[in-house]
Amino acid sequence: MKRSLFLSIAILISGNVFAATDHYVLRDGNYVRHLKVTSINGEFIVYADVDYESPAQESGSSHCSVDIAGEAKSTGKNELVMKKHSESEASFCELKIQLGLNGAKMEESKDCDNFAVGKCHFSSNGKELIKIK
Repeated sequence: MKRSLFLSIAILISGNVFAATDHYVLRDGNYVRHLKVTSINGEFIVYADVDYESPAQESGSSHCSVDIAGEAKSTGKNELVMKKHSESEASFCELKIQLGLNGAKMEESKDCDNFAVGKCHFSSNGKELIKIK
């Protein structure tokens, strides 16, 4: 009896939760950008990271790897905005995401410099991150 009751409750709960995750990647020269957008019942969670490795022949070679994650709000059809508060300053990094059928573009606010230092930046500079299927 307990088993069938538990199974019935599990089926009811699982039917009410709709979750989907999309991954996007862009390799652009020495940059690799990754974006993960998870949608759970109309709410969005965004994770973005960027890795930069300067070429060996470049003097003062540098490397950086930065990520940011948080809840995002839908601001229009296929548009998301994530705001993340900087722990060190009284500012917010705002990441604007334009989703397409096969990819996504990212733009960052000036205050994202508190999260991404050096040559690392989240903006895709108008280039599209390709959706991984």
